Amino acid sequence: MKITFLGATGQVTGSNYLLEHKGTKILIDCGLFQSGFFNDQKNYEPFHFKPSEINAVILTHAHIDHSGRVPVLAKYGFKGKVYATPPTLDFARILLLDSLGVLEKEAIHFGHDLIYNEKDVKNVVELFENVAYDTKKIISNDISFHLRDAGHILGSAIIEIAYTNDKSEQKKIVFSGDLGNYPNLILRRTAEINKADYLVMESTYGGSEHENMESRKAILKATIEETIHRGGVLMIPAFAIERTQEVLIEINELVEHNKIPRVPIFLDSPLAIKATHLFKKYESYFNNETKKVIKADDDIFSFPGLQSCLTTDESKKINHVPPPKIIIAGSGMSNGGRIVHHEQLYLSDPKNTLLIIGYQAQGTLGRKLANKEKIVKIHGVEVEVRATIKKIGGYSAHADQTQLINWIKPMHQTLNRIFLIHGEPETMESLSAKIHQELTLKVTVPILGESFDLE
Repeated sequence: MKITFLGATGQVTGSNYLLEHKGTKILIDCGLFQSGFFNDQKNYEPFHFKPSEINAVILTHAHIDHSGRVPVLAKYGFKGKVYATPPTLDFARILLLDSLGVLEKEAIHFGHDLIYNEKDVKNVVELFENVAYDTKKIISNDISFHLRDAGHILGSAIIEIAYTNDKSEQKKIVFSGDLGNYPNLILRRTAEINKADYLVMESTYGGSEHENMESRKAILKATIEETIHRGGVLMIPAFAIERTQEVLIEINELVEHNKIPRVPIFLDSPLAIKATHLFKKYESYFNNETKKVIKADDDIFSFPGLQSCLTTDESKKINHVPPPKIIIAGSGMSNGGRIVHHEQLYLSDPKNTLLIIGYQAQGTLGRKLANKEKIVKIHGVEVEVRATIKKIGGYSAHADQTQLINWIKPMHQTLNRIFLIHGEPETMESLSAKIHQELTLKVTVPILGESFDLE
């Protein structure tokens, strides 16, 4: 088995790994590279393989940095199957089309061609094939895989690939995908893996620890109260899948129990609104605690005062609503979407607050704001940042360092090597040192394009 690392090496986007074994070629994820803009220049570079020679793609989950270049594969001749869980493929359908809208705007702005079009999305969607959790799927005589619940977003998966090596021995390589931060308001706990020969593992928060659930709720409540007291606008950049729904559940509880003052609250994200409808479709994937809450509360994602803004006109009308008010909008890293327009309008007022609740990749506007830069450029205009900037790590959908180490432990006796991906260099260095210290395992941090022969 040969593995080549073609993305998310030394950074957190562009997840893409090529497996080659006895004439079969499999891609694990095919994600969009993202940096200062939604679409990074690296996405225009040719693939390091011929798409027409790929037999199958297996997606860990639907986030665009894991699935965003799948239509490009179809554009250049891929005819195989795209395997993932039912929620992942449903989310991918809406995410890929939504991303196309952002890509079109950036292409016009920078004079670039589109990396894919609506026809390419349609063509690749026809190649989608559902695979349920814990169900064996055979790729070839020598390769099969299972998907396990990663607990990151709805439908996210750990991929276990079993293969027969040249010595007729059974081996297993595991791709963590993005691992969830537990306890989770909606999802089940990340599945435990007891045995593997090789592990390719994310490290997004491998150098830090999150606040617990009670702490994050307290910070959210306090931030809402402080902003309302100042008569300001609270802006929450949120990823459309998972983060938005968790925040809605938290605010639902605060509103319905009269723990915060009643103010207008806007969900200004067509994608998040569509995604929330899909959550309702897949309630069977929720954890038992949330299923019990649903029985007592028909709609955990809605509450008095919440207004969903699907159209552009509805979004623009938010500006005419006097503060205090709360705006939840995408994108989560402020590198596109409607949140950018609100930030341009409201960041210069000290009465307002920007609450960051997710990872902010290097080069993004969100990262600059998280680093509390005093002046940022939005739509080509310099904006003085006078609003309060707050961060809550506990809303992250990624496991922190302790959770990552604990997840490795059940399989550490059988592991030959761990490959760390999907993290920034200093984060991977911190996690690598911790793994050496606690588990004495061999850890490799691959570079882009690097290949390894596995036994």
